[in-house]
Parts: sequence; structure tokens; C-alpha cells
Amino acid sequence: MRVTNRGRVHVEHTAKRVRTYLGGRVVADTTSALLVWEVPYYPTYYFPLQDVDASALKATGATRHSPSRGDGVVHTVVSGSVEAEDAALSYPDSPLTEIQGHVRFQWDAMDAWFEEDEEVFVHPRDPYTRVDILAAQRHVRIEVDGVTVADSRSPRILYETGLPPRYYLPKTDVRLDLLEPSDTVTHCPYKGSAEYWTVNGGKDLAWSYRTPVAESQKIAGLVAFYDEKLDVYVDGVLQERPNTKFS
Repeated sequence: MRVTNRGRVHVEHTAKRVRTYLGGRVVADTTSALLVWEVPYYPTYYFPLQDVDASALKATGATRHSPSRGDGVVHTVVSGSVEAEDAALSYPDSPLTEIQGHVRFQWDAMDAWFEEDEEVFVHPRDPYTRVDILAAQRHVRIEVDGVTVADSRSPRILYETGLPPRYYLPKTDVRLDLLEPSDTVTHCPYKGSAEYWTVNGGKDLAWSYRTPVAESQKIAGLVAFYDEKLDVYVDGVLQERPNTKFS
């Protein structure tokens, strides 16, 4: 951890080979990437400049200031006939000396990201986040405004670092007649893409991963509910609603 009077940023090396693509071509490929926590929730990859295709970076002349990282030089990323405007930043004179000589790419501006030979979505996986999915015989009952919308004795409980346990229930134990499909879709690097439902009039209270990523296959097709926004009974005991960023 490095602390400066401009802010607090966690920086560490990763042993993973990391690549990013644009226009069907690799623009950066390294086994010496940095993980930089620009925000508390997940890290960002920084590539050593020597592991970046020099022809892919076109300085725009603009800069962006960060209280913790200093003045960033803005680059457009060029790959063949494809350009991603203002999609890369370097900090040659950063007070955070670890990131000098490195460049970061805007995640969504790039076509694809790989850790080793596995594609990664949304953002880099945080090495301090763990997901465990355990079969259980707990009796889980979900209420929305006093109406039971799910009742199961065969949940899969997903434990994810920093979040309350999530109870994933078989659809046969859910009142599907009270679920109305929503247009909301979210993405998670640990689980995949989730579809949502309005439940008994409450918008986006339930979700499911129809085709989760390989390590989360145990929850495929199961339904989970926001403990923060409704009543969850486990073995007959009403659970306290957790206070999280989803509250």
C-alpha cells in the first residue's frame, strides 16, 4: 500500500499473463502487469510500456488530473483501421512512482481482455475476492410485502467476499407467477451476466444467471433475491437486512 497526500492507492504486481485486443489485434501483452485499485471495489490493469505496441498509442495532447495519480497523458488507441478515442492514460510524472512507465486502457473501449488464455469480462478479477457456492439444507423463505414469493429447503448459498450470503433457489420453489421479466442486465467477472425480475411489484428484486461462467456453474438457472430489499427467513428466523452498496 502506498499513501500520499493526494490520496490512497493500492498497487501490486500480478503473476498472470494479461492481454488486451482491439481491432482483432493484440495491443498489449505482459507478464508484468500491475493491479491498481483506483476505486475500492476492484483493480485496474496497468501495462509496462515496453509490453505495449508503441504504434497503438497516439497522444492527443490532452491530460486528465487525478488527485492520487497526478496528470495523465491521454492517448487514442489505434489498431489497424480501428481507433478507440481517449482510451488510454499514462502517468510519466506520477507521484505514485510504481505506475510511472505504465499505461492503462479503458476496459470497455477494448474488444477483449484475457488473463492467461481465459477471457475476462467487466473488470479484472480481484485477488482478494473469493466466491464459494455451497449446497445446503437450510429452509429459506422469501417475503415481499408480506407475500411469500419463494420457499425452499434446497438452496445453493453463494458466499462472496464483502457481500452477504446470497440464497440461490430452484425455480420450482419460486412463485414464478409473481415474477415479471425486467430489461435490466448486469455483468460480473466472477459469475457472468444476470437477468432480472420485478417481484410482486418490486423492481429488480430477483435475478438469475442463465449461463454463468465455468466457476459458478452451480447457480445456473437458480433465482436469488436482494436480501437488502425484502424479508428473508432462514430456518424460521427473520434475517436482518444487510447494508451494502445495493441497499
